[in-house]
Amino acid sequence: MFDTGDVGVFLGLDVGKTAHHGHGLTPAGKKVYDKPLPNSEPRLRAVFDKLSAKFGTVLVVVDQPASIGALPLTVARDAGCEVAYLPGLAMRRIADLYPGEAKTDAKDATVIADAARTMPHTLRSLQLTDEITAELTVLAGFDEDLAAEATRTSNRIRGLLTQFHPSLERVLGPRLDHPAVTWLLERYGSPAALRNAGRRKLIEVIRPKAPRMAQRLIDDVLTALDEQTVVVPGTGTLDTVIPSLARSLGAVHEQRRALEAQISNLLEAHPLHPVLTSMPGVGVRTAATMLVTIGDATSFPTAAHLASYAGLAPATKSSGTSIHGEHAPRGGNRQLKRAMFLSAFAALHDPTSRSYYDRCRTRGKTHTQALLRLARQRISVLFAMLRDGTFYQPRTPHLA
Repeated sequence: MFDTGDVGVFLGLDVGKTAHHGHGLTPAGKKVYDKPLPNSEPRLRAVFDKLSAKFGTVLVVVDQPASIGALPLTVARDAGCEVAYLPGLAMRRIADLYPGEAKTDAKDATVIADAARTMPHTLRSLQLTDEITAELTVLAGFDEDLAAEATRTSNRIRGLLTQFHPSLERVLGPRLDHPAVTWLLERYGSPAALRNAGRRKLIEVIRPKAPRMAQRLIDDVLTALDEQTVVVPGTGTLDTVIPSLARSLGAVHEQRRALEAQISNLLEAHPLHPVLTSMPGVGVRTAATMLVTIGDATSFPTAAHLASYAGLAPATKSSGTSIHGEHAPRGGNRQLKRAMFLSAFAALHDPTSRSYYDRCRTRGKTHTQALLRLARQRISVLFAMLRDGTFYQPRTPHLA
């Protein structure tokens, strides 16, 4: 439980981009501050210093410790205040206990301050590791943007190849993540350019990037080129468009590789890194997403709450006597849901995970439903690992 014994004022901040709304309460519940507070260091520091001088220890509580909540927390720490975080899930539940349906900045600040005063067990302490989490949040967000850009560019290339030479797309499209393929398309963007270069030249071009697959890939490319004898109108534009798109895609992939190294270095400095990565299917990006979205999971009372937050509690759709099967809920944290699904898929090489997945399939579940169940089961394991600070221990999970 968060220690609030020596706190003189509980200052709840509903943070905003240009201004926050602050609401201050004494331990007895007396209101001592209730007004907008500009998001600037001098104004923030002035309020913190004034409250500290009059009431002693000030506990500054926010509902968003990162992004727009970063500056007030940093200034509060520097001014000698205590800081804490009220998780959004807890805040939403507490807000339901207050009268009125309107959601305003003033009401949210009041809820935060009163929750800190009367329910300190709902608060989460902001430790030094949150500095690492803050950096991971920025880097993981940037990586997600780059991944979206890579997907968009890759789809554009595949769309053009499908339009003008489907056989060539079937060979190169699934391999666009490989640097050798983007390197090849940067130099020879059209079927004619590839054909004119010839087998020997093409192999020489990509051998440094893919020494083991160079000959096989080029043979597949030439076979695909031979399957189409007609030239679709507009094919000549590929010499201009494809190399440009390939350069962009290659640059994005290079950025993501460099970013992964940065994220990995940050993760290694976090105490939960060895716990998270001990779980099969959890790599650098997945571990970063877990830390950014759920931290040490202390904000969730049970594994079921965490599963609900992740959008991994299977929902059965039924009408009358008709049952339409299990589906992943549409809600939940999109980042965490995607990370858990991908990690469940990656964990299929693990005997325990594979056995659970196979038993789901044997019971008539589709591939997606089986992965959903595996991801849900892994949420329970993850919750226990974070709660107890223990490494992954393979054991046979029971089907519900």
